[in-house]
Amino acid sequence: MKNTSFKKTQLATSMALLMGSSLVLPAYAQEAEAEAATPAEGEVEVIQVSGIRGSMIRSMDLKRSSSGVVDAISAEELGKFPDTNLAEALQRITGVTISRNNGEGSQITVRGFGPEFNLVTLNGRQMPGTGFTRSFDLANLSSEGVSTLELQKTARAENPSGGLGATVNIITMKPLSQPGQNATISVKGIHDTSVDEGDELTPEIAGVYSNTFADDMFGFGLSFSHQERDFQQQSANIQGWQLQENDALPDLDPSNVVDNRTNITNAAFFPKDMNYGINDVQRERQNGQLVFQFRPIDAFTATVDYTASRATTGSNSVGWGIWNNFGANINAYELDENGTAVFADISGDDASFTASRNTTRVDARSLGVNLDWMVNDNLRLSLDYHDSYNEIDNGFDKGLGSSGQIILGSNQLESKVYDYREGEIPQVFVNWNNGTNEILPSEIDSNFSQFIYSPGRSDIEQLQLDGTWYNSAWDIPLVKVDFGVARTEQSLSGFTAWSGLRGGPGFSPSFTEIFPDSMFVRNDTSGFLDNFDGGGAAMNPGYYYTFNFDEAIARQLQYITADVVGEGNAYSIDPFFMGAPSVSNVEEITDSIYVQTEWDFELGDYYVQVNAGVRYEETEVPSSAEVRVPQQVNWVAASEWITQFEDGLQLQDFTGEYDVLLPMFDVKVDVTDDIVARFSWGKSITRAPIGLLQGGLSFSGSPKIGARTASAGNTSLLPFESSNIDLSFEWYYDEASYAAIGLFRKSVENYITTTGQDRQFEGLRDIYQGPRWNEAVSALEAAGEQATDSAIYDYFVNNGYADENGVVTPNADDPLITWRTTQPGNSSDSKTVEGIELAIQHTFGDTGFGFGANATLVDGDVEYDPYNLEEQDPLVGISDSANFQVFYEKEGLSVKVTYAWRSDYVVGIGQSQGSSDNPATQFDTFGQIDASINYDVNENLTVFLEGININDETERGYGRFEEQFLFARQYGPRYTLGARYSF
Repeated sequence: MKNTSFKKTQLATSMALLMGSSLVLPAYAQEAEAEAATPAEGEVEVIQVSGIRGSMIRSMDLKRSSSGVVDAISAEELGKFPDTNLAEALQRITGVTISRNNGEGSQITVRGFGPEFNLVTLNGRQMPGTGFTRSFDLANLSSEGVSTLELQKTARAENPSGGLGATVNIITMKPLSQPGQNATISVKGIHDTSVDEGDELTPEIAGVYSNTFADDMFGFGLSFSHQERDFQQQSANIQGWQLQENDALPDLDPSNVVDNRTNITNAAFFPKDMNYGINDVQRERQNGQLVFQFRPIDAFTATVDYTASRATTGSNSVGWGIWNNFGANINAYELDENGTAVFADISGDDASFTASRNTTRVDARSLGVNLDWMVNDNLRLSLDYHDSYNEIDNGFDKGLGSSGQIILGSNQLESKVYDYREGEIPQVFVNWNNGTNEILPSEIDSNFSQFIYSPGRSDIEQLQLDGTWYNSAWDIPLVKVDFGVARTEQSLSGFTAWSGLRGGPGFSPSFTEIFPDSMFVRNDTSGFLDNFDGGGAAMNPGYYYTFNFDEAIARQLQYITADVVGEGNAYSIDPFFMGAPSVSNVEEITDSIYVQTEWDFELGDYYVQVNAGVRYEETEVPSSAEVRVPQQVNWVAASEWITQFEDGLQLQDFTGEYDVLLPMFDVKVDVTDDIVARFSWGKSITRAPIGLLQGGLSFSGSPKIGARTASAGNTSLLPFESSNIDLSFEWYYDEASYAAIGLFRKSVENYITTTGQDRQFEGLRDIYQGPRWNEAVSALEAAGEQATDSAIYDYFVNNGYADENGVVTPNADDPLITWRTTQPGNSSDSKTVEGIELAIQHTFGDTGFGFGANATLVDGDVEYDPYNLEEQDPLVGISDSANFQVFYEKEGLSVKVTYAWRSDYVVGIGQSQGSSDNPATQFDTFGQIDASINYDVNENLTVFLEGININDETERGYGRFEEQFLFARQYGPRYTLGARYSF
């Protein structure tokens, strides 16, 4: 049956608006029990459509009836959302792609704009980001109790600002929207094929309940979920690539150099490390929501709701790998046409085996009160208040109170060989001094351990007064005027406490005797990263050692004491060992006012709707920082440098402020009964990332050679401001079928760029290339030895330049340290993103078959140029994407298969151990297939089977070029078997 549009009179339009809350209801509000018999005289028989088809119809109707460009996903039935979490559901929408964490969707990118550019609201309320960020992690919020996800892609004066890419509104259940008792409960068993250390089958239980009382005067709703998931992540990683200019490359025998450079001739790139890891993860997620409603009269409704979520993730990891320094350490290399080292033989430094432990909890709470009053036929008022927070804490390991990493290994090697000339995984060979490529357990020593505690919290308190005035006074096309004022107070705080490098560090002195051979278990790599060419049993190194985390800590605590290595190097698991951490606090206080109008009229044979409005906001940004003041940098091992800070903290205060004017204009035209055309123009903003607003100058605590960095924030940063144009055409040619094409363009001003400069600070002197360093180099070269950093350090120790604990302190004649200091600022240039969106949704009559497909192609002048060696600020997350869904639903059986694809994209600028040119981190093309089968045993009971990532897709990332490997990750498919009962 076709959808038929009609021309509305002003009265009909006003009535429709007054009844709007009943026209677009949550999914559960549109379900009803069908009477088997013919309805009684005077009654209206309502045929409800549920399931996949019903969800598609409701989403399509919402898209068609909305002003501006809106997409939506509706629950198929009460408590049944189409995907396992909200992020994975949103990726089905045209223009939406997701980033994944631990194999699950977590955050969204819309039209190329990443998570920090998109605003998440809960029932219209601005939600705090996860921890010390603006980005909301949707993986921590279950879909039970969620009725609809709305994605507003164009500017609306009535929406809170912050969604330059889009605004996502999560709409939860309201009991008075569906009178009577309604309930559903589901039980699932989750099997993750990757699991090794955890349970083969983990549970998930969820339920939704609502009821109304006293002739629907009172309403009560409850939703809850508890999910456990065990899985394993296997990975190979490089922490960063270091740019080496030609004059930094050693003068080697030509037989040891293969130089294929053609595209880049003045620089070469080498990997700072190469490591491999196995991470066993246990995750628990609890969600709950309570809703109370009171409607004493039809014109007034009071709603109180409380939403809570908790996600606890514990991980135990093992790893193995190498660490590199360059210059004189390089023995041989091969460079490809882009200057990337695909082969390198490097002396010095170490190879190691790692054990890590971490338990992180994310708690979110939101308490809200809403009073909705239809004052009279022409005026509606709504007062809404909420107090919400989102807190992340990595100190929930009961034995540590922090995140801990233990690194054991040895520097007793001749060289390490990195080889990435074949396969998808780089290979590593270590030439040990024992004459083999494998170290013995008796040779494994203490390198260092570190313990980090870094909690963060985001709070939002918001008061909004909204109103709508419906025009019945004037005979003009004005239908209504929306208006409102609001105050939003957001505060964010966080700190990072770091133990420093405990346990020597750096094999000096040696402690091999405290670790018995029996502590180490040798493993081979069969089954490791076997989905990649070059992984599995064929990879090098083909072995790794594991050891007990607690035993390693106990032995080091017992033997590496202050009496043995001195107070400053004593082993400790205290993350506050190095002193009080720098504390950052940022506040944002925003006052806003808006007015928005709707005009409906006929222009010739066309029905036209126009929305126009403006939003004005003033924001103040006070920030205080308690920062640590650096005193000196010590050289404590061949590859380890430690910044010593003064006792106590220095308090610094900063303040910034700005105001914005955000106009918007929408036109919607019914070209025919089936075709809708839209044009939208408006301005939107995204505020600067929180980490860039915090005041104070912070210095690296581990300033290795080539990574001597300091960074400062800027509270005066203006928000990103985008002028947006959208043009779209939609053809609604059948009840559940439509096709759409949209063009968009975003021109972004106040783009934030991070600039760096080399700075020196009085009193901070550098041992590197000082008189003693140069003396060591000359002496080693005169003796015919290679002047590696390890050899230079040994020279310092042997010649009395280090204390009894192997610590070298700077002298007054050493040069000042050159710190690469970065600070963000607003650019005067504007950058443009433009693209096209295509979508089609089709059902094949009454056959039960249907499909949906969409694609988004994005382009602009914000892309990353790998050949530009200057610092760059491209738009993070910009990529093409496509989604495809095919389904069959009939006679109680529904089968659905979905495929989500995303092209490669820039994850971020900078790498944890990258050089000062700030190379990119890029994510390779990704495509995942999911499937589900549901069968209705009877009217109440449904059984189902779900498969996630059934094509066993892997993840891969790289730096400037694909040959600059950064990571490869393997998870495996997971399957869910469950049942759902409704009553």
